[in-house]
Amino acid sequence: MAHALPQRILVAPSGFKESLDAAAVAAAIGAGVRRALPGAAVKAVPIADGGEGTAETLACATGGQLVPVTVTGPVGQQVQSHYAMLGGEAAGTAVVEMAAAAGLRLVPRDQRDPGTTTSYGVGELIAAAIDAGASKILVGCGDSGTSDGGMGALHALGARILDAKGREVKAGGNYLGRVDRLNLSGLHPALAAGQVQITMALNQHNVLTGPRGVARVFGLQK
Repeated sequence: MAHALPQRILVAPSGFKESLDAAAVAAAIGAGVRRALPGAAVKAVPIADGGEGTAETLACATGGQLVPVTVTGPVGQQVQSHYAMLGGEAAGTAVVEMAAAAGLRLVPRDQRDPGTTTSYGVGELIAAAIDAGASKILVGCGDSGTSDGGMGALHALGARILDAKGREVKAGGNYLGRVDRLNLSGLHPALAAGQVQITMALNQHNVLTGPRGVARVFGLQK
């Protein structure tokens, strides 16, 4: 017995790391489906998972916009990055995509050492979004090229990271074990005053350390 072919098809992919973003993947799949089923109604809905393309996807979904910003990249270079200011009912919310400032694709293959790369640019994006008036910030943590535990981002936002003797600890995953406490006296004023809500988009089951921690599991990739 022949089965009727579907006439309405939803294409909802995420991006392909270091290759195509979610919108490009959706367009390619949609084009293939239309060739195979010329009469089908195909709707493309790119999906954001916190990694590459998250800011653009959510900006498009809410009628918001991408805001270009030049920040410090994961190996200290200047990179062209962005954050999203959402529209509609989400107005006032910014989306900061870690991959856009400290992503794996921004780390040259001969410099891929997750112990030395930095998330400093992520903090610069957060500060830029706050200065532009965002009261809520969603930080997508996927597809990063660093394992510094957010040390770089904290430095960029004015925090001081200290060891047990009160000495400044250099940012980078290689130095995480020396961290004893934070000095927040120089923190960005809006953060210090509690005027900004920050939410992290991440897999809460993926802890940083331990035999199944992300540093060990994804270290070879980074």
